[in-house]
Amino acid sequence: MPPNEQAQRVHDRLFPTHVSTLPVTDPELIEIFDNFAFDEVLRETRLDVRTRMMVQLAAIIASQGLREYHVMMRAALTAGVSPVEVKEVVYQAVPYVGIAKVYDFIHATNEVLTERGVALPLPGQSATTPETRMERGLAVQKAIIGAERVEALYASAPADAGHIQRLLSANCFGDHLSRGGVDVPTRELLTLSMLVALGGCDVQARGHVAANLKVGNDRARLIDVVTQLLPFIGYPRTLNGLRAIDEIAPFDDAAAAGHVPTTDRPRSE
Repeated sequence: MPPNEQAQRVHDRLFPTHVSTLPVTDPELIEIFDNFAFDEVLRETRLDVRTRMMVQLAAIIASQGLREYHVMMRAALTAGVSPVEVKEVVYQAVPYVGIAKVYDFIHATNEVLTERGVALPLPGQSATTPETRMERGLAVQKAIIGAERVEALYASAPADAGHIQRLLSANCFGDHLSRGGVDVPTRELLTLSMLVALGGCDVQARGHVAANLKVGNDRARLIDVVTQLLPFIGYPRTLNGLRAIDEIAPFDDAAAAGHVPTTDRPRSE
C-alpha cells in the first residue's frame, strides 16, 4: 500500500520532482518509512521545517549518507533553506566531522546548486581575518561555552597539548562558528546533530547540550531535534543523544503542567 494521505502530502511538498525506484522495488519499506518520517514523527515535534531540514542535513553528512544527502538537500531548498544556509551546514561539518568525510558533500552541494542555476561561489560569510581569527574565535567560544569553562580547558591542558585548545579557538570557533549566514543558536543545533549522528562523542554531546542551553535552545527544542533525526540515524544514537540531554537538562516535573500533549501538538510540517 502507498503511504498514508498525510505522509504522501508532506512527501510531495518536499520532493515534487523526485522519482524514486524504491516504491516499486521496496513498497513495504517505503510505506513504513514514509508514514513514520513524514507523519508520525512530525506529529511529535514543533520544529519548523527549515530548521528540521538543516539539522537533518547535518546528521546525514555525519552519517556519510551521500545519496540521501542529494535527495534531502533538494528537499531543503524546496522547503526554503537558502543556498547560503546549505553551504554553511556543509562548512560547519568540516571541523566536527573532518574534511575527509565532508569532501564529497561539498561537491554534491555544488552539483545541486549548479543544477538549480545558482551562481558559485556564493557571497562570502567569513567574519575573521588571519589576524583576528584567534581573538574573535576565543570570544565566540566563551559566549557559547562559557568563559569559566573555556579558561578551565586552557588551564587543564597538558603543556604538550595546549596547542589543541588554541587551534580549537582559532579554527573551529574563529574560522567556522563566527561565520555569517546562520545564527549561533541554529549553529549549535547543527553541532549537536552532527555529534549525535557521529556516535562515540558522548562528552562532546553533553558539552554542546550545555552550550545549546546557554544560547537559548531549551530542552524541548533539543528533544524536538533528536526526534527529527531519528528516522535518519536510528534508535541507538538517538537514545544516546537523549541521554546527553537528560544528563544536562533533566525533565522538570514542575514544568510538566505546561507540556503540550502529543495528540494536541501542531504539526511541524
